[in-house]
Amino acid sequence: MTEVFTRKVVANEDDLNRDPISGTIGAHPLGAGAGAASGGVAGAAAGMAMGGPVGSVIGAAVGAVAGGLAGKSAAEAVNPTAEETFWRETYIREPYFVKGRTYEYYAEGFRAGWEGRVHHDGRSFEEVEPELQSEYNRSKSVLDPDWEDLRPAAHAAWHRVDRHWKTRH
Repeated sequence: MTEVFTRKVVANEDDLNRDPISGTIGAHPLGAGAGAASGGVAGAAAGMAMGGPVGSVIGAAVGAVAGGLAGKSAAEAVNPTAEETFWRETYIREPYFVKGRTYEYYAEGFRAGWEGRVHHDGRSFEEVEPELQSEYNRSKSVLDPDWEDLRPAAHAAWHRVDRHWKTRH
């Protein structure tokens, strides 16, 4: 007799957010890294003020751990797969959409917006925009759109995350 095996799928593999190195489910290396970097800098500054060079080293380590945990928590608030799906399905209804431009045209702008909102928590889009623009310009090719063309997409994605994040806190 032939046996039939079925497997219940409880999650889309893309939604598991696996760490690229360890494969751990629910890992957020970008958020944790951003948090660790900013926490380490803040901890080092505080440690230097209170305990000199030794305090600076201790402060950096403590700040990096605390910042990494905070960054991971912040990153968990944003699911990159869900954000990409949302924008892929709705970008043509945005006021800045130009007929004939594909999702891929705007994709890096959306990504800059949702990732930027997590990495720069506590700051406004306008405060962070020069950094986002600089990061985009460093990685773009001559064929990619200029920042000015993607700015509205980045701004929209930033504010979408901001609205959803605030409702969870």
